[in-house]
Amino acid sequence: MNAAFVRPVFRFAPSPNGRLHLGHAYSALLNEAMAATVDGRFMLRIEDIDPTRSKREYEAAIIDDLAWLGLVFEAPRRQSEHIDEYVRTLASLEARGLIYPCFCSRGEIERASGGLRDPDGAPLHRGACRAMSDAEIEARQSAGERAALRLDMTRALSRIGGALTWREYGEGAREALVEADPAAWGDVILRGKDRPANYHLAVVVDDAVQAVSDVVRGRDLYHATSIHRLLQGLLGVEPPRYRHHRLVRDASGARMSKSAHSQPLATLRERGFTADQVRAALGFGESRATPPFVVTIS
Repeated sequence: MNAAFVRPVFRFAPSPNGRLHLGHAYSALLNEAMAATVDGRFMLRIEDIDPTRSKREYEAAIIDDLAWLGLVFEAPRRQSEHIDEYVRTLASLEARGLIYPCFCSRGEIERASGGLRDPDGAPLHRGACRAMSDAEIEARQSAGERAALRLDMTRALSRIGGALTWREYGEGAREALVEADPAAWGDVILRGKDRPANYHLAVVVDDAVQAVSDVVRGRDLYHATSIHRLLQGLLGVEPPRYRHHRLVRDASGARMSKSAHSQPLATLRERGFTADQVRAALGFGESRATPPFVVTIS
């Protein structure tokens, strides 16, 4: 699935479901800076696997914002154009007995979780529906019910055999070996009821196909790396180096996000602020102009 790491490859991978904000800018600029330091390639990936929220106008806005920041990147890879790769990967896992259909509602999962939560705070799915018979599965599908596909965590871990680790660098050059804990996620979804693949599967496939050597992303995805390392082990692909960076926070200390309606870069542009000012506020560039907004990175 993946090519050998010949030249370092970095990627910035936003979802086109809203406008970019300062947190995105920090991640993109850090990817660019780290790639430049080692004469690496810098790629843009459009993670538009969610058909209900992804919009082409947001993709165009992403490209426009990145160009305004002065970023130069290779032609983007769109997840929506590579559905067949995710389908083939799911089929290979299914053939090995590692995934199963799940018709559970959120309420059913909550009630069966025993109050346990995954690292994202969602109710932990502990495989209550693993033993559903083929006849029941066929009957429910024939009745029009849609199923998610979940990874059988117990069986998957048994196939790996030993401990899983990843190489973590943060924003520096010192390597730390981190032990992964995929079991903390329970039987994680790999294909949702409304999309051809979920984030965990798609990002592992994409990084492998694009021979990404260094994954530079926010600390909010630190724990998700455990799932990614498990999938990499199951699929036999070379794991990249991981660099989970600090997060940009607003004046209240909250992490900037689309869901929190953080101020987009476009608003700063409309108010007359320059890309140099934004870069300087985030710690990049030579401009010493006082930024017109409060930025905390922690």
